[in-house]
Formats: sequence, structure tokens, C-alpha cells
Amino acid sequence: MDIFDMLVWGGAALTLLGLAALLWCIVTVIRIRRAGLDENAFRARMQGILAVNMGALVISALGLMAVVLGIILG
Repeated sequence: MDIFDMLVWGGAALTLLGLAALLWCIVTVIRIRRAGLDENAFRARMQGILAVNMGALVISALGLMAVVLGIILG
């Protein structure tokens, strides 16, 4: 297994981790909406989820970049 294979598989793992975090965000938002919180409580909960969501998007993008880089260079 050379360095480019590890780059592809590591990037795939990062992408899957980011996708799992995105799914967690979706499920959590659905649960919060069903809880019927008032607007201030809803906004407070959403701020934390937004940070996780943005981090998950960054992790997924970096993973996809690593996969593409590994394929192109390999």
C-alpha cells in the first residue's frame, strides 16, 4: 500500500466522518423542531448545531480533496 492509497482511504474515512456528523445535525434539528421550544431556546440550540454542521462540511470537503488528490497523483 503506497502513500497515494493511504491518501485515498484516509480521505474516504474523513468524508464518511463528515457525512455522519451531517446526518447527526439533521436528526438533531428534526428532534428540536418537534420539541416545540420557544424561539429563544430554539436559536440557542441551533447555534451549537450550526458550529458542528460547518465543521462537518469542512471535514467532508477536506476528505473529498484528499481522495481526488490521491487519485490524480496515484
